[in-house]
Amino acid sequence: MNIYVRLCMEFAKISVFAIGGGLASLPFLYTLSDKYGWFTHADLANIIAVSESTPGPIGVNMATYVGFTAAGVLGGVLATASYVFPSIIIGVFVARFLEKFKASPYVEAVFYGVRPAVCGLIGAAGFKIMSISLVDMEAYARTGSAADMLKLPAIAMFAVMTVMNHKLKWHPVVYIAIAAAVGIALKL
Repeated sequence: MNIYVRLCMEFAKISVFAIGGGLASLPFLYTLSDKYGWFTHADLANIIAVSESTPGPIGVNMATYVGFTAAGVLGGVLATASYVFPSIIIGVFVARFLEKFKASPYVEAVFYGVRPAVCGLIGAAGFKIMSISLVDMEAYARTGSAADMLKLPAIAMFAVMTVMNHKLKWHPVVYIAIAAAVGIALKL
């Protein structure tokens, strides 16, 4: 099957089933990584970092990034359009009929069941991203040392940013800028 058709089908499917926004699409992106090899799980951490730090919805940004990585500019455009289009259709449908049924116990029951599932998916994805960002299993496989497995600078930055966020409550852009500066300084 053509890569463009695959991108369209996969991102349309992600759009329909990733209820809860862009972060809820992370489990689907892990599956895409395993299924097609368009990017690695480690690349996904970079995809999230870029998608979170650029303007626009994270899900749309991730679709654009993955589509571009897999198939160039046309792939990025098609993945983005395929991610957005089902949401527009569903949004129009829901807006039209939800007003009529919003007091329905069935509708309330659906949302009652979906909320914890979305939280679980986002939590699992967050845990996976944390493990990719803070632990280097390849280093452990090479050396067999648990100490080599830990990404100490990343763990330190995670701890400092967590404390700073708790105490200072700055805008997220400030933390992104600080983390970017520290990352550049550590790599140079």
